[in-house]
Amino acid sequence: MVDALYKDEWDAALEAELAQVPGPILVIGASGFVGARLFFSIAQRRKDVYAASRNPQSSWRFSRLPDFVENRQLVEMDLTSTESVSQVLNRLKPRTVFNLSAYGAYERQKQVNRIHDVNYVGTLNLIVGLQEVGCDALVNAGSSSEYGLNCTFPSEGSELQPNSDYAASKVGASYLLKYYGKLHNFPCAHLRLYSIYGPFEERDRLIPRVVQAGLEGKYPPLAAPKTSRDFVYVDDATAAFVKAVRTVCRSDPGMALNVATGERTTLEDVALAAQKLYGMKDAPSFGAHAARKWDLSNWYGNPALAHEKLQWKAKRSFSEGLALTTEWERHATELLRVSPTLPESKTVTMVIACYRDNQAIPLMYERIVKTFEPLKARGYSYEIIFVNDCSPADDEKVIAEICKKDAGVVGISHSRNFGSQSAFLSGLETSTGDAIVFMDGDLQDPPEIIPQLIEQWEKGFDVVYGQRVKREAPLYMQFAYKAFYRVFSSLSSVPIPRDAGDFGLINRKAAQHLLKFNERDVFLRGLRAWVGFKQVGVPYVRPERAFGVTTNSLLKNIWWAKKGIFSFSTKPLSFIQGVGVTMFLLTIAASLFYLIWYFVRPPENASGITTVLLLVLGLGGVQLISLSVLGDYVGRVLEEVKGRPRYIRANITKGSRVLESEGEISDYVTQAQEQVRAKHR
Repeated sequence: MVDALYKDEWDAALEAELAQVPGPILVIGASGFVGARLFFSIAQRRKDVYAASRNPQSSWRFSRLPDFVENRQLVEMDLTSTESVSQVLNRLKPRTVFNLSAYGAYERQKQVNRIHDVNYVGTLNLIVGLQEVGCDALVNAGSSSEYGLNCTFPSEGSELQPNSDYAASKVGASYLLKYYGKLHNFPCAHLRLYSIYGPFEERDRLIPRVVQAGLEGKYPPLAAPKTSRDFVYVDDATAAFVKAVRTVCRSDPGMALNVATGERTTLEDVALAAQKLYGMKDAPSFGAHAARKWDLSNWYGNPALAHEKLQWKAKRSFSEGLALTTEWERHATELLRVSPTLPESKTVTMVIACYRDNQAIPLMYERIVKTFEPLKARGYSYEIIFVNDCSPADDEKVIAEICKKDAGVVGISHSRNFGSQSAFLSGLETSTGDAIVFMDGDLQDPPEIIPQLIEQWEKGFDVVYGQRVKREAPLYMQFAYKAFYRVFSSLSSVPIPRDAGDFGLINRKAAQHLLKFNERDVFLRGLRAWVGFKQVGVPYVRPERAFGVTTNSLLKNIWWAKKGIFSFSTKPLSFIQGVGVTMFLLTIAASLFYLIWYFVRPPENASGITTVLLLVLGLGGVQLISLSVLGDYVGRVLEEVKGRPRYIRANITKGSRVLESEGEISDYVTQAQEQVRAKHR
């Protein structure tokens, strides 16, 4: 007997149709709501079905597997990576594919580039890959959002007026399928799903909130009463996918169909159904919940074409579906304990400066990914930007391989070695995260400290710096570093945290201010303190370089200390002035002393040659040091006046794409900045 969690409403006729579907069957996007329900419904009836997503093991829907599902059936696949798609398709060779992957349907999913990468580019990657291995059917999940402003009972021939990036990306996917279906006879269909609800839906969605509140005898906060939807119970929706395989995929490849009931259900109707089911006595609170920016008052579809072509229609009324969902909720208590509450998602960008780090980079990537596994449940995602500062080793090649398998990784290569500070700024300019973490690529900045940085950020700190309480290095180097930070702190005009290197986190607000600085000679840890805001340190032990030999010698570190002090403090000029005034006063005092001494005890012969020699050499040394300090400042002024760029990017790698022309690189940077502005305006 099937566990109540996985019991569905499929009838014998649909089971007979499923038996005729060519296998193996691959359900992509199976970590999501509809994908998981479709996978579980098929898996309890067939063994040749696989669930694919970027990380199925981390999904709460797969936190406990039913007896009829084996671990081998869960497959890692990234639709935005051609390499990942090709590997999975060549290994499984599926004959039927259901693509339910999507990004951008929820307000918390705001990464514009990712919306189009997953929904459009991912669909293209899948079509191309399936053409190579061959398949009998691809059924793609579209959205009623494709109609956008034209949302009132549209037929498939109605004008598409998308009103969001998500809608536009799904429209693009529908045209892709239409092109390959009509012109290349590729067996595919595009199902425009309306408001699907039922078991396994995200906990922050309307119907789960209605059910949760109803079981407690109350209403959830609701938007305007006349806001409407076309609610389709999930098992009715998954039935449409099965029916499409042996109908339109063969007879009308590339066709788009509405999966809708054709009924307009308002929030007022939802409240009335909840009142009847749960017996609430109080009146619902309409307007207490803010509407989404794309919400419309008359949003329902025309299912006539699906009736004709698929012989499909929704069998469950909204009241029946709500009762079924409520029954499931009662059995899902244990499962729902591990489901995330899904706060607004946040992206943390790691900007990693790399030079001769080809051995450390793969380990750095693996450790970051592992670090973010527990953070995903709290709504965190990562973006990793490796900046290859023209390393003579094969850093660029290693980074490119990681980019191919993970869409969350970006590779930047510089035209020459510009230094770690420029590398950090180069990555910062292309970052899209809500917070940015700066790290060296040699594993001396442990990724395992990142959750502690995030924890302080969550407490309201804008800048969180790693504070080195101990470092694994020779004693003389430990002493040199300690001395530098104390000298630097005492010379600086603003408070500089001691023992704090570049490793640390800054939020988007602080990052945007850093990007406004035009200076060429950058000392990031000083500027990080200069911008102000709320700052705090996180102590950690800095290990030795994991591979190879450090490129920093004592002399190089002295030069580095000089660079930091001169680029961030004018106190050396004040010291020169002080030495000059002191020497002048000492000279006057000495002159008066010798004048008086001359009259008191006139010398019998010439003396004082040693004194004169020491004074000349001493003052000459002071003058040379003063001139060198002045020259250093003048040299820095010269560099700033020249206005040369702080770095030049040779290429940017994203997925399997390598952007090399100046126009492509400029467009990529502009898109990243526009995405940041759109999210943080």
